[in-house]
Amino acid sequence: MPPAMRFLPAAPGGPRPGRHLLARIPALLLPLLLSGCLGLAGVAAAARRPSVVLLLTDDQDEVLGGMTPLKKTKTLIGEMGITFSSAYVPSALCCPSRASILTGKYPHNHHVVNNTLEGNCSSRSWQKIQEPNTFPAILRSLCGYQTFFAGKYLNEYGAPDAGGLEHVPLGWSYWYALEKNSKYYNYTLSINGKARKHGENYSVDYLTDVLANVSLDFLDYKSNSEPFFMMISTPAPHSPWTAAPQYQKTFQNVFAPRNKNFNIHGTNKHWLIRQAKTPMTNSSIQFLDNAFRRRWQTLLSVDDLVEKLVKRLDFTGELDNTYIFYTSDNGYHTGQFSLPIDKRQLYEFDIKVPLLVRGPGIKPNQTSKMLVSNIDLGPTILDIAGYDLNKTQMDGMSLLPILKGASNFTWRSDVLVEYQGEGRNVTDPTCPSLSPGVSQCFPDCVCEDAYNNTYACVRTLSSLWNLQYCEFDDQEVFVEVYNMTADPDQITNIAKSIDPELLGKMNYRLMMLQSCSGPSCRTPGVFDPGYRFDLRLMFSNHGSIRTRRFSKHPL
Repeated sequence: MPPAMRFLPAAPGGPRPGRHLLARIPALLLPLLLSGCLGLAGVAAAARRPSVVLLLTDDQDEVLGGMTPLKKTKTLIGEMGITFSSAYVPSALCCPSRASILTGKYPHNHHVVNNTLEGNCSSRSWQKIQEPNTFPAILRSLCGYQTFFAGKYLNEYGAPDAGGLEHVPLGWSYWYALEKNSKYYNYTLSINGKARKHGENYSVDYLTDVLANVSLDFLDYKSNSEPFFMMISTPAPHSPWTAAPQYQKTFQNVFAPRNKNFNIHGTNKHWLIRQAKTPMTNSSIQFLDNAFRRRWQTLLSVDDLVEKLVKRLDFTGELDNTYIFYTSDNGYHTGQFSLPIDKRQLYEFDIKVPLLVRGPGIKPNQTSKMLVSNIDLGPTILDIAGYDLNKTQMDGMSLLPILKGASNFTWRSDVLVEYQGEGRNVTDPTCPSLSPGVSQCFPDCVCEDAYNNTYACVRTLSSLWNLQYCEFDDQEVFVEVYNMTADPDQITNIAKSIDPELLGKMNYRLMMLQSCSGPSCRTPGVFDPGYRFDLRLMFSNHGSIRTRRFSKHPL
């Protein structure tokens, strides 16, 4: 196993092992410093507040069995707490989704639209405008929490044009961040702003194990006077799917699920889905089966990490006062609608993720069907810390009432999903027969993305309706609608057969969500008792039907 690293705080003002940060502050200033989280409860309440651990995987699906390899995780977190069966991401791509976790905002409010600097992924603009208002920044500056980060941050983190590895985002006491995208070997970490290169020796370099050990190191050397927040962001199961040596022979008889939408043509879907070749070639199927198997293999090391972390918290006596969240930044597909492997699409396999939570006051062996999104994680963790959520501009809702088993509260019936396609308006020279603007293309010229693969969806789940409504920003203004109760595999697009009045209501609701901010993102959905629909709002002052606006210039 990779050895533990020498543990140092990210900045001189950060808490140091064995020292009480607050003791150095005059007593009269303490209530002012902590009023954001403690109010009249006083400084003594700080020691009683729960700690929080957020475990984030990379590209782990829920729909296609992504949790199957994680037996220890399901036992130690899921069976000891609650599993959410309807957890979604607001964008099926790494950087926008991770930005939503950190800010509690939909992409149209944090303006991270893809994995590039131009798309605001870890850009100077992101650092200046959004990073000071992330929930870890609030935890550290206003709530007195020690904050620890280890692993993949944002895909362009460490880019020379955005401060390089010297940049340590506001809000982190301890910072062990991966340069750019997920790797398992031959990577560079920013350790509190100083670069450290790693090679390809499993015993000291395998990233998932390095993250496990530095996390245990933090638990050993942190201050015991303040609560802590840990965010551990693993490379698994992202490509290149490099498993630890002891797991490289596992799952030899496992294949990608042959569900109803596997290797079929995406009839009545957006043109990008229709361009996939059906049936897939044998070589393509072998490739995606191997990818599926190797993804599972990488997750076994994540399972080990979870076990080590829970055992250490138990050993130190902190487990009973610690919330542990386990989730992923987006889902994944392997052969659905004949698309080989990737994410980015609007379908359940790409936008639905695992979410398991254990902690104080959470009863064991629960499953919740409540509709949740990763924009809820920040508000939930701030709520756990005692922070007044009315002081934030977050779009999400606190899950704490659900976690605590409350019965008298109002919950949402819809969430927004939005994505801005990547690609340039030029023809790919390796695939001249395809339309301009495609990207993420495979050798057989099946492409996973395009510049006009830009869409927004309302994902609705109520007592009577389980529905998804989506619009594309393209010349067709293409619409896809799915009855998820009758058609969970999303094979039949019912946009042309659904009740026109309902279609109009969903179109209007989508426009409202796409322009929402903070509380307006939590207004009643189409099927809620408090919903109000004014047909006049569907029309502009010139009498034409209003349409949604997609941002072309996010910054």
